[in-house]
Amino acid sequence: MKSKAYVEDLRSKNIEELNQELVSAKKELFNLRFQNATNQLTNTARIREVRRNIARIKTMISANEQ
Repeated sequence: MKSKAYVEDLRSKNIEELNQELVSAKKELFNLRFQNATNQLTNTARIREVRRNIARIKTMISANEQ
């Protein structure tokens, strides 16, 4: 998903949905790291993308709390 579309999607969610999205992104990152360690990961750029998505989610959570 393109980053602008992803950010727009995040803006439409409430804090509970953002927290669920954060948990699933962290699980995905764990799985990607595990696959990378066992040389099963073919697209290593996905790790960077998921890390940035986690940062985007955290930014939206902090912006919504204010």
